[in-house]
Amino acid sequence: MKKNILKKLFIKICRILGYEIIDQAEFFSPTLEKKLNNELSIINDKSIILPLGEVKITRKVTSVLVILRVNTNIEIWDQNKKRLFELPKIEYTLRSLNSLIKSINFSKNKYPDIEFNIIIIDDNSQKENISKIDKLIAKNNIKIDSIYLNQNDYKKIIKEQKSDQTFSNLSSLFKCYEVAKDKCNDLVFFVEDDYLHFEPMMEEMIASYERISSQLKKELFMCPADYPYLYMNNEKTNILIGNKRHWRTIDRTLCTFMTSKIMIDKYWNNFYNTCLDRNDPFEKYINEIYKKEFCISPLKSLSLHMTNINSSYGLSPFIDYKKIWDENSV
Repeated sequence: MKKNILKKLFIKICRILGYEIIDQAEFFSPTLEKKLNNELSIINDKSIILPLGEVKITRKVTSVLVILRVNTNIEIWDQNKKRLFELPKIEYTLRSLNSLIKSINFSKNKYPDIEFNIIIIDDNSQKENISKIDKLIAKNNIKIDSIYLNQNDYKKIIKEQKSDQTFSNLSSLFKCYEVAKDKCNDLVFFVEDDYLHFEPMMEEMIASYERISSQLKKELFMCPADYPYLYMNNEKTNILIGNKRHWRTIDRTLCTFMTSKIMIDKYWNNFYNTCLDRNDPFEKYINEIYKKEFCISPLKSLSLHMTNINSSYGLSPFIDYKKIWDENSV
């Protein structure tokens, strides 16, 4: 009895002092009151990864602004190729939105104190396609605001382009960055409408952002996709531990990534210059940021870029493409 009292007292003192203890014989943490195969981390407090121990969360996430850029008219911008499964673009948009909603709802259930705001930037979709998107939103009983792009707003800002498609792409991206600068309070996730997302995507992005940013004492850029081009050159990378998977440092992304309001303000000129003209590569000024800041992507992928099967910017390795496609049918 005396031994049990001392044990309880020791556990109580450890809790007060902020320490966690492990009973490896019982595969149990008395301070957390959890089995070791349960989730041990506590959002906005501590990240615990066995056997690496605890990281105190100093960079807490309070809100996420999700900006989904939609164009249901153009099959693949700047290309004549067809996407995997070779269906009309609206099919990819609907499945992309469906998977995004699932992932956000999954994260909301796990992190109820984090605020989510979702905005769709629609680039001149046909009324029929807008109706399909609205029905999907209503079916899921989720609040999503829509902004319908007026390309004329950017005629005097963006340089004249060789094609209407290029101007359309630049103007919709410009609108996304303007909205983020105006409405983002903490994290912002820029995402395009041809990505399918695994349900834990948003949870892993948020929890890993907290953990890695707290360790590095720096804000981050995070890409949810593990692109094929990352394996085509003998480039050095660093491997980091996230919430439930490994992450690697990268020096290039497309236009789907997560970052913070702090980074938007700090590198506004890079975001602005990205949209003024068709750069080569398109993301030239965004990629310049990664020479100074940490940009990471997951191993394995949290999102799947649904492009042509031969695209180096498309399908992530070791993913059951048909399964995630079928799971998000609308």
